[in-house]
Amino acid sequence: MEQVYVIMLIALGVLAIIDLVVGVSNDAVNFLNSAIGSKAVSFKTTMIVASAGVLVGALFSSGMMEIARSGIFVPSMFSFNDVMFIFLAVMIADIFLLDVFNSLGLPTSTTVSIIFELLGAAVCLALYKIYTTDDTFDNLGMYINTKKASEIVYSILLSVVLSFSIGSFVQYASRLIFTFHYEKKLKYFGAIFGGVAITAITFFILIKGLKGVSFISKEQFGWIKDNQLLILGINFVFFFVLSQILISYFKTNILKVIIIIGTFALALAFAGNDLVNFIGVPIAAFNSYEIFNGSGISGDTFMMGALADDNIVAPFYFLLFAGIVMVVTLWTSKKAKSVIETGVNLSRQGEGIEKFTPNTASRGIVRFGVAIGEGINYFLPKKLQIKIDNRFKNVERTTKMTDDEPAFDMVRASVNLMVASILISIGTSLKLPLSTTYVTFMVAMGTSFADRAWDRESAVYRIAGVFKVIGGWFFTAIVAFLLAFILAYILKVGEVFAFVALLLLLGILLYRSARKHKQKVKNEDEIKSLRKEDIGNVTEMITESSAQISKVFRKTSALYSNLIDNLSLQDLAKLKENKKDQKKLEKEIDELKSNVFYFIKNLDDNSVEASKFYILILGYLQDMVQSIDFITSNSYSHVNNNHKQLKFNQIRDLKTIDGQLQNLLQVLEDSFKTEDFSKIDLILKDKQVVLDTVSELISKQIRRIRTTETSPKNSKLYFSLLLETNDLVKSIMNLLELFKEFNELNKK
Repeated sequence: MEQVYVIMLIALGVLAIIDLVVGVSNDAVNFLNSAIGSKAVSFKTTMIVASAGVLVGALFSSGMMEIARSGIFVPSMFSFNDVMFIFLAVMIADIFLLDVFNSLGLPTSTTVSIIFELLGAAVCLALYKIYTTDDTFDNLGMYINTKKASEIVYSILLSVVLSFSIGSFVQYASRLIFTFHYEKKLKYFGAIFGGVAITAITFFILIKGLKGVSFISKEQFGWIKDNQLLILGINFVFFFVLSQILISYFKTNILKVIIIIGTFALALAFAGNDLVNFIGVPIAAFNSYEIFNGSGISGDTFMMGALADDNIVAPFYFLLFAGIVMVVTLWTSKKAKSVIETGVNLSRQGEGIEKFTPNTASRGIVRFGVAIGEGINYFLPKKLQIKIDNRFKNVERTTKMTDDEPAFDMVRASVNLMVASILISIGTSLKLPLSTTYVTFMVAMGTSFADRAWDRESAVYRIAGVFKVIGGWFFTAIVAFLLAFILAYILKVGEVFAFVALLLLLGILLYRSARKHKQKVKNEDEIKSLRKEDIGNVTEMITESSAQISKVFRKTSALYSNLIDNLSLQDLAKLKENKKDQKKLEKEIDELKSNVFYFIKNLDDNSVEASKFYILILGYLQDMVQSIDFITSNSYSHVNNNHKQLKFNQIRDLKTIDGQLQNLLQVLEDSFKTEDFSKIDLILKDKQVVLDTVSELISKQIRRIRTTETSPKNSKLYFSLLLETNDLVKSIMNLLELFKEFNELNKK
């Protein structure tokens, strides 16, 4: 039987590496958001600083591993066999859960996930033991540390409210002092701001980042806690003087220094405190095996009371290896980039593509906020209102924010790091298990709100996004508990067979997730490729328009052809895929329309006709997509409602039109792709061929109805397909005529 436990340990080691990858992908946003969003330093420098923090923090994380061993459940109440099943259930559930969130690009708390997974698995086996030993359920508290779970829930609610509120207040005050034109203000207030910020961040390292490290004794850490005010005072004086020297004599931007130090501090704290979330369970399993090995007692009867011993330490080489894996993941994970993008996107200062859909709650909050603002303005003197508004007057933009520009400035990035550091330090000193994810995310949301980044144009989208992320946190706790509970039961009942089956299932799910995320990234890159805001003249506009039109022709051709084929086969699943493809195409056109304002602003020669041409082109492209949408929706609805299938001769006639349309769209795609418009005249002359075919088929269907046709739903669908095809062709021809006319005018 001991060989099985060795295999379990190996499996847990592999799962630890996978969990490190998905965990770092999720938590990287915590310490990279401010530096990447503000672009205070280069991306490479940011990553080097964060990597150093992660590696140092990992080496100092030994003291935190006891949470996985005995922080949630009471080891003395469980056998070695039980704790191995608990640890396996937790790791499988954790990897699956975090991977789902990473794929969605949503940050969640790895602390909450691991705590509630341990709780779910331990409760499951505790209930199993109570049931099988005829014990009473009143004794469940003997197995579980319920106090820790209660503190976690309390800290979630507290951190969400406090982080947002304090972040908003500090950012509002900072912006009143520095304004958005902060360069000159730094000469006068930079040293004080630098002293406060760097003191807060270094104190954060002492209290949170180095808690439980092996090279600081309990007595030394106790002295640090007992002399916090003294340490803060000395640090402030030192860093105030240092900041003044850097500003006055070395002409250094003190905000960059704050951001670099803050990024290192949060990365160190993340690895030092959150590493337990990823490898704490496998290390606890390793410690359990060391205690059990050679005992000569069955795993079912060997109780694990020794696992609660405070003198157990994590092997140094485990921590070093974990640190290296985290650093490699930090540099290579595409899912980490997705999660970081969500955090930056929700807090950016300028316009951009909104990732979230507004909901009733976000709309209601915006209306309430507008009403409150109007009420405050009613009582505030007009001069004071104007003065405050001038402090928040941002640099005027004529172009849309691009990926190369900061999402927000360095003042906000510094406040993000400073406030997050202070709050986590206070929470740790009060022994409140605050989540790094909760605090850093909500501080970022609070500072963006105070900075007026959530204006009337974007507020409903940003608030909806915040709700979705916060809802995901609570969802994490519930799902983590239930999933680990179920997996622990399956492992307890199925033992070795369940162990192998669950590992295979996890492998399949991760493979599918990776494929889906790769396709998602590909689709998003394709949409981004359509966004081009730096068109400077008419020639560039024609080239860009040609490329966009060519892509729409290609996708329209594929959609229409696939639709007819799937409708003829009554394939509901593939028709549903057609609907998804159509929505992607519709989203691409919507992206182009969203950029019209900036396109018109950027056009060098300020040509009204060129701008009008571009708007009309987008209108015709939208008409085409709407025709495809109508065809797709009606076809799916017809099959989904189990109506009668189209008859053979109707399918044959539709394929005739499909063939003609494919030939037409292929020629057009090639023409616009190569910018060879010599065939446009011939196509316009032959346009009547397709339209005549559609008209003839309508007449044929009318004759069928009068003689043999018996299905009203069948006829309705068929007429809809023909009429929308007719509209589709007309939209294409209108686009061609417009393009030909403008192209000829431009040549003159």
